[in-house]
Amino acid sequence: MSTDAKRLTKGLPKVGFIEKIKPHAELIAAGLSGVFIAAGWITDKMGDQVASIVFYLLAFVIGGFAKAKEGIEATYENKQLNVEMLMVFAAIGSAIIGYWTEGAILIFIFAVSGALEIYTMNKSHKEISSLMKLQPEEALLINNGIERHVPVSELKVGDQILVKPGERIPSDGVIKNGYTNIDEAAITGESMPVSKGLDKEVFAGTVNLTGAITVQTTKESNETLFHKIIELVQSAQSEKSPSQLFIERFEGTYVKTVLAVVLLMMFLPYFLLDWSWNESFYRAMILLVVASPCALVASIMPATLSAISNGAKRGILVKGGVHLENLSHVEAIAFDKTGTLTKGKPEVTEIIVNENFDKMELLWKTASIENQSNHPLAQSIVKYVKENINRDLVHPEHLEDVSGWGVKAEINGEQWKIGKADFVGKEAALSFAAGKAADLASQGNTLVFVQVNDCLAAMIALKDVVRQETKLAIDHLKQQGIYTVMLTGDSEKTASAIAEESHVNQFFAECLPEEKVEQLKKLKEKYKTIAMVGDGINDAPALAIANVGIAMGEGSDVALETADVVLMKNDLPRIAEAIHLSKRMNRIIKQNVIFSITVIMILISSNFFQLLDLPFGVIGHEGSTILVILNSLRLLKN
Repeated sequence: MSTDAKRLTKGLPKVGFIEKIKPHAELIAAGLSGVFIAAGWITDKMGDQVASIVFYLLAFVIGGFAKAKEGIEATYENKQLNVEMLMVFAAIGSAIIGYWTEGAILIFIFAVSGALEIYTMNKSHKEISSLMKLQPEEALLINNGIERHVPVSELKVGDQILVKPGERIPSDGVIKNGYTNIDEAAITGESMPVSKGLDKEVFAGTVNLTGAITVQTTKESNETLFHKIIELVQSAQSEKSPSQLFIERFEGTYVKTVLAVVLLMMFLPYFLLDWSWNESFYRAMILLVVASPCALVASIMPATLSAISNGAKRGILVKGGVHLENLSHVEAIAFDKTGTLTKGKPEVTEIIVNENFDKMELLWKTASIENQSNHPLAQSIVKYVKENINRDLVHPEHLEDVSGWGVKAEINGEQWKIGKADFVGKEAALSFAAGKAADLASQGNTLVFVQVNDCLAAMIALKDVVRQETKLAIDHLKQQGIYTVMLTGDSEKTASAIAEESHVNQFFAECLPEEKVEQLKKLKEKYKTIAMVGDGINDAPALAIANVGIAMGEGSDVALETADVVLMKNDLPRIAEAIHLSKRMNRIIKQNVIFSITVIMILISSNFFQLLDLPFGVIGHEGSTILVILNSLRLLKN
């Protein structure tokens, strides 16, 4: 909030009374309705019928206003009747035949079930609301050595901001000064702090725990990962699943059918079964109550919202009910290799040094030469040496980059070559270390050879290492009966080694982006529903064509926007969790639907055989709605 805004709002209450009670308005109305019902019943017993009817009317109006308004507006907009209108008709019908108490109780329980639905919605929105509160409003901008507080919305890419210990980071960026521990639970769901130093990426909404850091912003405030999470969850909560859409389409036809049957119930028993007029009308009103599909309508949306919120809390962002529903039907999952099954960056896996050379000295000089290159392999070697040798690197006296082969350099008069086997002499390279080069290459390693003064001095093996959790994730999916496939642009030999290490069922090597799409089309022919997991721009077409696209949270923006599900922590085992959550949701929805239909059928049958009175019809119908919603709330728990 700006200084002027703070000055203007000083002394004013932060939240008005009306705003505070608004989320609980329906519950308060239901409570007041209950009080007036009690007053109506007491005055009726005292013999004051006029006062009793007045109290009952107040119970009708206060308890039923919200639902009646909702029903009338929806009927006007959609040009068809709905469940709310059935309840209004039933309550009015009860009053017409003198059953004021039953009609008022119907309104009361209907209001309670409506309040419970609102409660479910509020619970499902709780995670996103708490996230939004985590976004700082101000940042401490550093400009030419001068510090000043500015609104986060005014930050531009490249600005330098100071974040002190205990403060939330206001924008995505990279650390330019300082070292700290950061709580990233708001982004990843992981409670353990993460240590970060120079040039490490940080995210808006996370907490700086220990040291002061200077952060250079890399994104506008409306483009941060934190902002995207909020948008994803908000979008997901507004998108309806196929089951929900079916129920809503079914509701209109069902309501018309119920009204038609109620009209028949008013007259046919009177003429055909010798029922009295009062009995026929009474049974018709009970039918109007018990045949209403309130519980059926409430079977899906609360469950879907609860499941989406549960996933968001654990770092699984699902962009809509349709995608969460589809997850339980997945029969095969295709994985991109680089950055998904593997870490995406090569790491030194083995170093073999000629016994005539000092290993530490040789590695130090190798890193000094490779430090002049931006090649990923070179940078990985430099990173490894810096982590293991506490010594400043030097600048070579002469350096020549031989494109596609390696580098030539001179240090202290020594002539160095670092690069491929052909660059230093293929025969000598392959026979180095008793032919171990072939074994390392067959395991998916890339080999870098070091030659000093025409003598082969060392061989460094590097590999895009399989993530520690990959095997566990793949094994869990296999246990669920899901077929796993790896798609990669790597060579057949490397792909085979990674596939074996990661435990996938099948792999396809040397795949260009369009070839990944073709492989997915073939998988879709064999398996009904498939998912694709990826992180890069080149994965976006494949993510789009899959039934369910799953993106890694640290992936490219294009992948995040294209995917249907985002794993915020790059945690592959979360896929199995998401599928389990989807199955739980679908199981609870089935329970709700079967239960609600069963209750409706029992109540209708009991009414037809004149075994059911209106109060029990009201309790049975509205009670089933409340039970269905409570059953859906179980999805909020892990």
